[in-house]
Amino acid sequence: MAQNKTTETNVSVTDFLNTITDDTKRSDSFKLVEIMENQTGYQAKMWGPAIVGFGSYHYKYESGREGDAPLVGFSPRKAEISIYLMLNQIERETQLTNLGKYKTDGGCIRIKKLQDIDIDVLLKIASSSIAYLKEKYPA
Repeated sequence: MAQNKTTETNVSVTDFLNTITDDTKRSDSFKLVEIMENQTGYQAKMWGPAIVGFGSYHYKYESGREGDAPLVGFSPRKAEISIYLMLNQIERETQLTNLGKYKTDGGCIRIKKLQDIDIDVLLKIASSSIAYLKEKYPA
């Protein structure tokens, strides 16, 4: 079976974020680290070359594929910031209605800047995501 590309690394989150050339995206990324660490109680860690994650869980699919992933995370991509959260479909639709300006793609929420969303709603979604994943994949 293929190795997972996204694994926890020892790369410095601060060093990674300081490579972001867009001032708003870099500032928003540092703010996301601060608020997510406070909300989740987990220290930010790099996952792969470009994902900042908080906490971790071990998953195992029916196919036999398994691995570790961050409970919540984000990646400052070129066009936008991708925020990785996992909720059941009903809760996802309910909570996203009050988030603000965003796009979704699979398991991620894409935003241009933090100013476009309600941070309190994002933090509520992050807490719900952690609870969902801990229930779905108990340690």
